[in-house]
Amino acid sequence: MIEATNFIEEAINLDLAEGKAETVHTRFPPEPNGYLHIGHCKALTIDFGTALKYGGLCNLRMDDTNPAKEDTEYVDAIQEDIRWLGFDWGDRFFYGSDYFEKDYEFAVELIKKGLAYVCELTPEQFREYRGDLTHPAVSPYRDRPMEENLDLFARMRAGEFPEGKYTLRAKIDLASGNFWMRDPVIYRIKYAHHHRQGDKWCIYPTYDFAHPIQDALEGITHSMCSLEFEIHRPLYEWVVNNVSVPHKPRQIEFARLNLTYTVMSKRFLRSLVEGGLVDGWDDPRMPTLCGLRRRGYTPASIRDFCSRIGVAKSDSLVDIALLEHCVREDLNEIALRRVAVLDPIRVVVENYPEDKVEYFELPNNPKDEAAGTRKVAFTKELYIDSSDFALEPPPKFFRLKPDGEVRLMGAYIVKYQSCKTDENGKITEITVTADLESGCGNPVDGRKIKGTIHWVSATESIETDVYLYNRLFTIENTGAIPEDKTYDDYINPESEVKLTGCRVEKALAEAQPGEKFQFVRTGYFAKDTKRNAFLRIVELKDSKKF
Repeated sequence: MIEATNFIEEAINLDLAEGKAETVHTRFPPEPNGYLHIGHCKALTIDFGTALKYGGLCNLRMDDTNPAKEDTEYVDAIQEDIRWLGFDWGDRFFYGSDYFEKDYEFAVELIKKGLAYVCELTPEQFREYRGDLTHPAVSPYRDRPMEENLDLFARMRAGEFPEGKYTLRAKIDLASGNFWMRDPVIYRIKYAHHHRQGDKWCIYPTYDFAHPIQDALEGITHSMCSLEFEIHRPLYEWVVNNVSVPHKPRQIEFARLNLTYTVMSKRFLRSLVEGGLVDGWDDPRMPTLCGLRRRGYTPASIRDFCSRIGVAKSDSLVDIALLEHCVREDLNEIALRRVAVLDPIRVVVENYPEDKVEYFELPNNPKDEAAGTRKVAFTKELYIDSSDFALEPPPKFFRLKPDGEVRLMGAYIVKYQSCKTDENGKITEITVTADLESGCGNPVDGRKIKGTIHWVSATESIETDVYLYNRLFTIENTGAIPEDKTYDDYINPESEVKLTGCRVEKALAEAQPGEKFQFVRTGYFAKDTKRNAFLRIVELKDSKKF
């Protein structure tokens, strides 16, 4: 028996021990009406990961029973994202719409069993007759004769009636305390072009009816879903118990992922895209998998994050800092180190030869000796970051300052001499002298140098744009927005900051789209896949916020 690490695996172990299941067969059923986001990753890793742990199978099934917003663009993107995350479904790729004929047959079966009927309540009447906890729901069409129900249902399929004229309802219990069991609608009329079925159908099954049938036909043993479907479970079980499907899968619910400063509403994410507030579904600020991938997040870091948050039965709010910690840990091991000066100030080394170019070796990754070293050019004119110099430094400022010395990382110790300013008092150039005997070692006189700063050569570096990304929303819990506010009221105007004129070492000229680096003392960055620029993935733990 496999050791269980969460309540889902405990339930699976019990089913296997009691002979209720011989193996483990799961499914991941995304709706192709948008791109997968970080919230889907939890379900995805549970579905695929559980099957993998038990040596079972996991199907990928597009839940395309609602034609309104579905598109092949999303189908392709979902497959790409899942593969990027590191999971594979082999030849077990399905569409919910491919079962439409079987759904229809099972609906007819329910009608013949006296367990479904055609109802013609309008949406307004449906709400009016729904009842409450002390009053049952009502439908004057509940006892319609079977032959009439079969005839009307066939004519619904044939397209004889307008949208909203009729629905097919399951006959369960109008007085149930679970309102989802009060004769729920299982078919509705909808005239919409389906991305896969075209105009073949004008009636469509509801998710609650189609999904358990799909699971059963595919031999799914354990159908995992988010906690919001717990109240739907009696209906799931009613369907598989009342139609002649070959298997009876078990539904198990888990808490969905809620992440601070993040919106998981696919509808709102789509509105951001369609409203032009972000640069598409793969905007690096978006919580979509393609957005995280473009920003530079790694599959390993996202899987690690999902593993750390675990599988729970109750909802909670996870700090986005944990996701940032996971990618930081992963990149710390694998990312090559490079030097970038994001807010450059020119530095002239007064006592260094004008035409001399000297090379110092810097490690490509101190965590990986096999990564080797690279040569970085040192010249008379350099750039340092503006934050590494202060004319009037605060206490314990161990960077360049008047009467102070600082180590240029991997190279010489320099001492401040003077500076130039523009008409607004902004420092434009700093003059220093170098201890040309210090090289990569300690001063010959044994004096202690407390500060080390990064630099690049003015002539042997390249200019680039850098985008700094911050949280897209300013409110920590986006599920607690006041009633008189919307998500729009909390969009962070500083979520994207573009820096121009940044200077980076020449080695970055060869960076490939998507390649990731640690900009030393600054953070982790990726070469953008769409622009000639670098994107900040995440800051270093102790880096300065821009």
